Amino acid sequence: MKILHIITRMILGGAQENTLLTVLGQMKRGHEVVLCTGPTSGPEGSLLAEAQAKGVPLIETPFLLREISPVADARAYYALRKIIRDVRPDVVHTHSSKAGILGRLAAWKEKTPFVIHTIHGLPFHPYQSKLKNAVYIAAEKIAAARCHKIACVAYAMAEKALAAGIATPEKYITVYSGMRTEEFLREPVDREAIREKYGFAPDDFVIGKIARLFELKGHDYLLDVFAELIRDFPSARLFFVGDGSWREWLEEKAHALDIAPRVTFAGLVPHKDVAGAIHAMDMVAHCSLREGLARVLPQALLAGKPVVSFDIDGAREVVKNNETGWLVPPLDLPGLGKAIREIMTDLSAALKLAETGRKLCAERFDWQLMADRLLDIYRHGLDAQNQ
Repeated sequence: MKILHIITRMILGGAQENTLLTVLGQMKRGHEVVLCTGPTSGPEGSLLAEAQAKGVPLIETPFLLREISPVADARAYYALRKIIRDVRPDVVHTHSSKAGILGRLAAWKEKTPFVIHTIHGLPFHPYQSKLKNAVYIAAEKIAAARCHKIACVAYAMAEKALAAGIATPEKYITVYSGMRTEEFLREPVDREAIREKYGFAPDDFVIGKIARLFELKGHDYLLDVFAELIRDFPSARLFFVGDGSWREWLEEKAHALDIAPRVTFAGLVPHKDVAGAIHAMDMVAHCSLREGLARVLPQALLAGKPVVSFDIDGAREVVKNNETGWLVPPLDLPGLGKAIREIMTDLSAALKLAETGRKLCAERFDWQLMADRLLDIYRHGLDAQNQ
């Protein structure tokens, strides 16, 4: 098959890692694959160098921007139509909101045999205005009518899209976001050296969080909880992995709470070093308010780390309360603090839950499984169109 993937940008992020692994898996299986993206810049880092190093054919269009811009969006739409005419793919697979809307419209107009979109995270959510949500829902409905299938990284994404009336049930299919599970399953021999690199002592208890330093990611909530926690657990340390536009504000908040010496901002960590950073942690806290299914949750469990998460979107499909970890209602900061205290107080019990989660995630999140699953969907879709 000839397959064209379209994504808004290739920053260091879950949707982008998923897309790159999908492309690499499909190339490995002998298919002709092209990746199209808009400009990738900013503090979040980029996966473009890795894609180029691995021989991924890339097309960059300057008009495909994350921000809404009627003029740029119109130019991006026509640019995507030309790219599709030039590539002549059997399958167009779109990722992320902007590329998902414009890419599906362009592919449908160019009569691409099979058009599929992956929902990595929905653009509408309770923490923005009703007007914005209405605009996004309307746009998603239009785009959904111009594709054959919608893949979701969690059942929760399909449920929310269905509830919003985006498309009919038969259009949705769940494909969990694959990752290189072996990197997380295998504990590094130099764990203490990694911890020392980030300034942690052997007896420090490291609470980690991996996410862009951005709104709705919950770093500020974790700082508030940590400021209370440190009074009873002086060996606790907070470890933020990732960068973004909120970094300066979060650093200032840590100083204001008088906990700055106990908070480590690692900044951007190369993709190949993420597993090592997780292994350097003693537990992972994920208090984002908006995700599809955060990749750090299965990654942490694969590494055998206890996990506490806000109960949002697809989190409960991985973190099963009192089975594989702790789920806390969104914005329940006392509950978040209580869960972290439980883990720190009885680490052996927490590690047993993590081991159960490790087995679950090892079976569900292998990237090779994801690549095969998507190819099967393409084949069935093309067969259906040819009948």
